[in-house]
Amino acid sequence: MDGSNKNAENSILPIVQSQRERYRIRAQELEAQTLSQQQQVTLLQNEMDKLRSDNVKLYEKIRFLQSYPTKTPGSMEDGTEHRYSSQYEERLDPFSTFSRKEKQRRYMNLKPYDKITLSMGQFIMGNKVARTVTFFYTLLLHSMVFLVLYKLAHTEDCKRDLAVECHQKFADHMKKVHGEADDHFGH
Repeated sequence: MDGSNKNAENSILPIVQSQRERYRIRAQELEAQTLSQQQQVTLLQNEMDKLRSDNVKLYEKIRFLQSYPTKTPGSMEDGTEHRYSSQYEERLDPFSTFSRKEKQRRYMNLKPYDKITLSMGQFIMGNKVARTVTFFYTLLLHSMVFLVLYKLAHTEDCKRDLAVECHQKFADHMKKVHGEADDHFGH
Protein backbone atom coordinates (compact mmCIF):
# COMPACT_ATOMS: atom_id res chain seq x y z
CA MET A 1 0.00 0.00 0.00
CA ASP A 2 2.83 2.36 0.85
CA GLY A 3 4.63 1.62 -2.43
CA SER A 4 1.53 2.29 -4.53
CA ASN A 5 1.04 5.58 -2.71
CA LYS A 6 4.59 6.66 -3.63
CA ASN A 7 4.06 5.62 -7.24
CA ALA A 8 0.86 7.68 -7.38
CA GLU A 9 2.67 10.64 -5.85
CA ASN A 10 5.59 10.27 -8.26
CA SER A 11 3.28 10.11 -11.28
CA ILE A 12 1.25 13.15 -10.19
CA LEU A 13 4.24 15.25 -9.15
CA PRO A 14 5.53 16.01 -12.69
CA ILE A 15 2.02 16.90 -13.82
CA VAL A 16 1.53 19.31 -10.92
CA GLN A 17 4.98 20.81 -11.47
CA SER A 18 4.38 21.37 -15.18
CA GLN A 19 0.99 22.90 -14.43
CA ARG A 20 2.57 25.19 -11.84
CA GLU A 21 5.25 26.21 -14.34
CA ARG A 22 2.59 27.02 -16.99
CA TYR A 23 0.65 29.11 -14.48
CA ARG A 24 3.81 30.92 -13.43
CA ILE A 25 4.68 31.74 -17.05
CA ARG A 26 1.10 32.85 -17.74
CA ALA A 27 1.15 35.07 -14.62
CA GLN A 28 4.39 36.68 -15.79
CA GLU A 29 2.88 37.26 -19.24
CA LEU A 30 -0.19 38.86 -17.69
CA GLU A 31 1.94 41.05 -15.41
CA ALA A 32 3.97 42.22 -18.40
CA GLN A 33 0.79 42.90 -20.35
CA THR A 34 -0.70 44.84 -17.42
CA LEU A 35 2.46 46.90 -17.04
CA SER A 36 2.46 47.63 -20.77
CA GLN A 37 -1.17 48.73 -20.67
CA GLN A 38 -0.55 50.93 -17.63
CA GLN A 39 2.33 52.59 -19.42
CA GLN A 40 0.16 53.09 -22.49
CA VAL A 41 -2.63 54.61 -20.39
CA THR A 42 -0.13 56.95 -18.72
CA LEU A 43 1.30 57.91 -22.10
CA LEU A 44 -2.17 58.58 -23.52
CA GLN A 45 -3.17 60.56 -20.43
CA ASN A 46 -0.06 62.72 -20.75
CA GLU A 47 -0.73 63.21 -24.46
CA MET A 48 -4.36 64.13 -23.73
CA ASP A 49 -3.27 66.66 -21.09
CA LYS A 50 -0.75 68.14 -23.52
CA LEU A 51 -3.38 68.40 -26.26
CA ARG A 52 -5.83 70.04 -23.87
CA SER A 53 -3.16 72.54 -22.86
CA ASP A 54 -2.32 73.18 -26.53
CA ASN A 55 -6.00 73.76 -27.30
CA VAL A 56 -6.32 76.27 -24.48
CA LYS A 57 -3.21 78.08 -25.76
CA LEU A 58 -4.69 78.12 -29.26
CA TYR A 59 -7.90 79.56 -27.88
CA GLU A 60 -5.83 82.21 -26.11
CA LYS A 61 -4.30 83.14 -29.44
CA ILE A 62 -7.76 83.24 -31.04
CA ARG A 63 -8.92 85.63 -28.35
CA PHE A 64 -5.88 87.77 -28.92
CA LEU A 65 -6.51 87.91 -32.66
CA GLN A 66 -10.21 88.59 -32.11
CA SER A 67 -9.37 91.62 -30.02
CA TYR A 68 -8.26 93.38 -33.23
CA PRO A 69 -11.12 94.88 -35.16
CA THR A 70 -12.00 92.98 -38.34
CA LYS A 71 -14.70 93.35 -40.91
CA THR A 72 -15.84 89.70 -40.81
CA PRO A 73 -16.49 88.28 -37.38
CA GLY A 74 -15.10 84.74 -37.22
CA SER A 75 -16.63 82.19 -34.94
CA MET A 76 -16.40 78.44 -34.61
CA GLU A 77 -19.86 76.98 -34.96
CA ASP A 78 -19.31 73.50 -33.52
CA GLY A 79 -19.05 74.51 -29.84
CA THR A 80 -15.29 74.13 -29.72
CA GLU A 81 -14.82 77.78 -28.93
CA HIS A 82 -17.22 77.60 -26.00
CA ARG A 83 -15.59 74.48 -24.56
CA TYR A 84 -12.09 75.95 -24.62
CA SER A 85 -13.20 79.41 -23.58
CA SER A 86 -14.39 78.06 -20.24
CA GLN A 87 -11.12 76.18 -19.75
CA TYR A 88 -9.20 79.30 -20.69
CA GLU A 89 -11.14 81.44 -18.23
CA GLU A 90 -10.66 78.85 -15.48
CA ARG A 91 -6.95 78.76 -16.13
CA LEU A 92 -6.75 82.54 -15.75
CA ASP A 93 -8.72 82.56 -12.50
CA PRO A 94 -6.33 81.72 -9.63
CA PHE A 95 -9.20 81.37 -7.15
CA SER A 96 -10.91 78.59 -9.09
CA THR A 97 -7.57 76.80 -9.51
CA PHE A 98 -6.89 77.05 -5.78
CA SER A 99 -10.43 75.97 -4.97
CA ARG A 100 -10.19 72.94 -7.26
CA LYS A 101 -6.83 71.90 -5.77
CA GLU A 102 -8.16 72.40 -2.24
CA LYS A 103 -11.23 70.25 -2.95
CA GLN A 104 -9.01 67.54 -4.42
CA ARG A 105 -6.74 67.63 -1.36
CA ARG A 106 -9.69 67.37 1.02
CA TYR A 107 -11.19 64.54 -1.01
CA MET A 108 -7.93 62.58 -0.85
CA ASN A 109 -7.87 62.99 2.97
CA LEU A 110 -11.35 61.48 3.38
CA LYS A 111 -11.82 57.98 4.74
CA PRO A 112 -13.10 55.40 2.21
CA TYR A 113 -16.61 55.32 3.67
CA ASP A 114 -16.77 59.13 3.51
CA LYS A 115 -15.70 59.01 -0.15
CA ILE A 116 -18.45 56.48 -0.87
CA THR A 117 -21.03 58.59 0.95
CA LEU A 118 -19.94 61.73 -0.90
CA SER A 119 -20.02 59.97 -4.26
CA MET A 120 -23.48 58.55 -3.58
CA GLY A 121 -24.74 61.95 -2.45
CA GLN A 122 -23.35 63.65 -5.55
CA PHE A 123 -24.86 60.96 -7.77
CA ILE A 124 -28.27 61.24 -6.14
CA MET A 125 -28.26 65.03 -6.19
CA GLY A 126 -27.03 65.17 -9.77
CA ASN A 127 -29.56 62.73 -11.23
CA LYS A 128 -33.31 63.41 -11.31
CA VAL A 129 -34.25 59.73 -11.54
CA ALA A 130 -31.98 58.86 -8.60
CA ARG A 131 -33.54 61.66 -6.53
CA THR A 132 -37.04 60.39 -7.32
CA VAL A 133 -36.17 56.78 -6.53
CA THR A 134 -34.46 57.82 -3.28
CA PHE A 135 -37.46 59.92 -2.25
CA PHE A 136 -39.95 57.11 -2.81
CA TYR A 137 -37.62 54.55 -1.24
CA THR A 138 -37.30 56.72 1.87
CA LEU A 139 -41.06 57.26 1.97
CA LEU A 140 -41.70 53.51 1.64
CA LEU A 141 -39.11 52.68 4.29
CA HIS A 142 -40.56 55.15 6.79
CA SER A 143 -44.09 53.91 6.11
CA MET A 144 -43.01 50.34 6.75
CA VAL A 145 -41.31 51.30 10.02
CA PHE A 146 -44.40 53.16 11.21
CA LEU A 147 -46.66 50.24 10.24
CA VAL A 148 -44.46 47.74 12.07
CA LEU A 149 -44.38 49.93 15.19
CA TYR A 150 -48.16 50.40 15.03
CA LYS A 151 -48.71 46.65 14.62
CA LEU A 152 -46.33 45.90 17.50
CA ALA A 153 -48.07 48.41 19.79
CA HIS A 154 -51.51 47.07 18.82
CA THR A 155 -50.43 43.45 19.41
CA GLU A 156 -48.90 44.26 22.81
CA ASP A 157 -52.08 46.15 23.77
CA CYS A 158 -54.21 43.16 22.76
CA LYS A 159 -51.97 40.77 24.73
CA ARG A 160 -52.22 42.95 27.83
CA ASP A 161 -56.01 43.21 27.52
CA LEU A 162 -56.25 39.45 27.02
CA ALA A 163 -54.05 38.80 30.08
CA VAL A 164 -56.20 41.12 32.24
CA GLU A 165 -59.38 39.47 30.97
CA CYS A 166 -57.96 35.97 31.57
CA HIS A 167 -56.87 36.92 35.10
CA GLN A 168 -60.34 38.34 35.84
CA LYS A 169 -62.09 35.20 34.54
CA PHE A 170 -59.79 33.03 36.62
CA ALA A 171 -60.54 35.11 39.73
CA ASP A 172 -64.30 34.93 38.99
CA HIS A 173 -64.05 31.17 38.46
CA MET A 174 -62.15 30.69 41.71
CA LYS A 175 -64.69 32.77 43.58
CA LYS A 176 -67.68 31.07 41.99
CA VAL A 177 -66.48 27.46 42.12
CA HIS A 178 -64.33 27.42 45.22
CA GLY A 179 -65.96 30.12 47.21
CA GLU A 180 -64.78 33.09 49.20
CA ALA A 181 -62.45 31.03 51.41
CA ASP A 182 -59.94 30.36 48.63
CA ASP A 183 -59.54 34.00 47.82
CA HIS A 184 -55.75 33.73 48.16
CA PHE A 185 -55.56 32.62 44.47
CA GLY A 186 -57.39 35.74 43.26
CA HIS A 187 -56.12 39.10 44.35
